[in-house]
Amino acid sequence: MNKVENSFLNKTQFGEDFLWGVSTAAFQIEGAHDADGKGSSIWDVFTSQKGKIKNDHHAVTACDFYNSYQTDIDLIRELNIPNFRFSISWPRIMPTGVHPVNQAGIDYYNKIIDSLLESGIEPWITLYHWDLPHTLELKGGWTNRESVTWFSDYVAVCAHYFGDRVKNWMVINEPSVFTGAGYFLGIHAPGKKGISNYLKAMHHVTLATAKGAKVLRNAIPDANIGTTFSCTHIEPATQNAKDIEAAKRVDTLLNRTFIEPILGLGYPQKDLPVLKKLNNYILEDDLNNLDFHFDFIGLQCYTREVVKSSLLIPYIGAELVSADKRNVISTEMGWEVYPPALYHVLKKFNEYKGIKKIIITENGAAFADTVTNGKVFDIKRTHYIQDHLEQILKAKEEGLNVEGYFVWSLTDNFEWAEGYNARFGLIHVDFNTQKRTIKNSGLWFKDFLS
Repeated sequence: MNKVENSFLNKTQFGEDFLWGVSTAAFQIEGAHDADGKGSSIWDVFTSQKGKIKNDHHAVTACDFYNSYQTDIDLIRELNIPNFRFSISWPRIMPTGVHPVNQAGIDYYNKIIDSLLESGIEPWITLYHWDLPHTLELKGGWTNRESVTWFSDYVAVCAHYFGDRVKNWMVINEPSVFTGAGYFLGIHAPGKKGISNYLKAMHHVTLATAKGAKVLRNAIPDANIGTTFSCTHIEPATQNAKDIEAAKRVDTLLNRTFIEPILGLGYPQKDLPVLKKLNNYILEDDLNNLDFHFDFIGLQCYTREVVKSSLLIPYIGAELVSADKRNVISTEMGWEVYPPALYHVLKKFNEYKGIKKIIITENGAAFADTVTNGKVFDIKRTHYIQDHLEQILKAKEEGLNVEGYFVWSLTDNFEWAEGYNARFGLIHVDFNTQKRTIKNSGLWFKDFLS
């Protein structure tokens, strides 16, 4: 039996109210980096520096979604996808990160929202997907406590201009990733390093997440408000006590550090002692201002990580055992293909009593495509999606809270430090011509959603 053509999966198994969608991010698809008054973001600056991105790729043009949005919206409709998650580019709305507002940026997103609604597609806006205005970074970016106010003002602008039509909002995308990679490891924009930069950014982003959500609630009382977290199933490399403790610390860092304060549980300092250094930056009433009762939490899960103890790694005393070293099947990103990770993550996050609703807001895989006679074959991606949907179905059948699934991503795009080398799309993009071709995975998803 060909699983791609004859999968036992059926959309109705997930229930009539289950949400189906596809996700994107502004910097990864829009291009038009300085068009119509847009200011520079930290990623515009970072990608302009030699050696930061694989093959020195940049996103000056990316997928040209800025000019091709109608084509892509037509493709979303063709694929029967009812929900489209996209992000707003902060420097396109506010070029310097603060007032004044760029009307051309407002007009652009109004056109996207109106086109989606006219096409019968529900817009889901992510307010921050990593493209901080560069002008604000010159003032310290997320390490500056004023970032909470800057972000709140930006959220208020978006709510004012788009809140009459957009009901579904995500405040901040994957805070653990952009703070860790951008402010501790320095491998993502803005390229900062060090524990103090990381901890300050962590705390201010968490404050901004709650504050931004409150701004939305006040401006659009009936809005469906969520925020998204990257999460990974963690396992110890052995049952040795040191490896088990190391895995617990990594789990705390990757899966607990940002969501627990949002749920009113505070930072998990007991299980990750380095977080006690956060106390240097926590002011009076901060802990009371960290929580917000979100309507939903978006979880973004792609793989599992296997962890072993390591005295050589500061602060956390642990290191990841790569998929290559474990001789397991992996994606072009080097991520292990392990569908049960999604089930385990859902089980873990269902233990939090404060989460009203869970939606998988990103899941997908980077695999090499085969382009033949105008068709794009990507059977590994189709299998990946099917296998992960089976894990969601297993979770639902056990009564776990999961009410939606968004594929990452609509089109191949600029994959951050990987440039254009990693393709995640349901739709193939020829980056020389911008020609779109629906892949086999996209055709399968279309049939599944019919």
